[in-house]
Amino acid sequence: MTEKSKFQTVVREIMATSVTRVVLSILLGFFFGGIFMVLFNENVVATYSTLFTTPGDTFVAAFNTIVDGYGALLRGAIFNPEGRDLVAMFRPITETLRMAAPLVMAGLGLALGFRVGLFNIGGTGQIVMGLAGATWVATRMELPPVIHMIVAVIAAVVCAAAWGAFAGFLKARTGAHEVIVTIMMNYIALDFFTWMLRTKGLLLAATGGGTPKSDPPAATSMLPTLFGDMYKIHIGIFIAIAATFAYWLLMERSAIGYRFRMVGHNANAARAAGIKVESTFVWAMAVSAAFIGLAAANQALSNPGGITTSLNADIGFDAITVALLGGNSAKRIAAAGLLFGAFKAGSPAMQVVGVSPEILGVVQALIVLFIAAPPLIKAMLRLPEPAAEQKVVA
Repeated sequence: MTEKSKFQTVVREIMATSVTRVVLSILLGFFFGGIFMVLFNENVVATYSTLFTTPGDTFVAAFNTIVDGYGALLRGAIFNPEGRDLVAMFRPITETLRMAAPLVMAGLGLALGFRVGLFNIGGTGQIVMGLAGATWVATRMELPPVIHMIVAVIAAVVCAAAWGAFAGFLKARTGAHEVIVTIMMNYIALDFFTWMLRTKGLLLAATGGGTPKSDPPAATSMLPTLFGDMYKIHIGIFIAIAATFAYWLLMERSAIGYRFRMVGHNANAARAAGIKVESTFVWAMAVSAAFIGLAAANQALSNPGGITTSLNADIGFDAITVALLGGNSAKRIAAAGLLFGAFKAGSPAMQVVGVSPEILGVVQALIVLFIAAPPLIKAMLRLPEPAAEQKVVA
């Protein structure tokens, strides 16, 4: 087996992770996250000097730290019984849904690429190009309400899809590895977007110092909120639901999805069956980036103050985790997006009780590590494939 096919096999095995292993990975991630929480908490560290004389103090402090930390996560992400009114009590779940929406959309796009055997690391660049397209329409065009919003969303999808298709074209024509290509294109997209933000007349009316920021988007282009001024949640959550259904329909119920899956399973067999593998790579990267473009539209059209280069908020990289956690299932990707949306929504509440929000980053990293560990270990140790699987591949 070549290094390239081994890499694709590892990706395929990670994406085919069972629900049981996903659940265990999440539980282990929280378990070890709790250990890190205890090791570096000031209240627990203060009891280390009396650990051997009064160990109960250390255990109590450790227990309280874990309960307070994860309790704050729940209050910040799901429901806050300490809120001053019903609006404040239910605000956490609306924030989780709001932050989960772009993660779900981008996660679907990356998962599609993974299923075709393409490890798309260009989510950040594709989001940035989508931001550029949506922001230009939102700040430079005058259209009626609803139509303006739809055109801005389409612009985000088209710009992101074109950026992804170019990466697929380079792979198809030159054989360049998509990981290297998409990583390099991330930097190109970020620098291009920064140039657009700093250039008078493109995305802003006048140049100035400080952090580059676009003009505010027109009110007619904004995604409508669901509950007025009470909550920040907007119709992006419904776009995420529609994207999840569209992904399932495309990958499980269409001829295009069948070709995508066949190329991802065995490109040589697909080529022998008459499928144009190279053009499939281009189309797969374009469709993958189109889903990511929806996430860009979600970000660009929900911020009334204007767009900055940091607005992608690492969604492109977080979506990789969502895609790996969700595997091949649209429903699991949506659930993974909700989980990581909860992490983002609950992080400030953890900081309030004295727990470093970076702990959640550790939990996320550990979850991915536990999910990916078996295929990676098998690849690194060059363990042979099971006989049954070799027959299927052959």
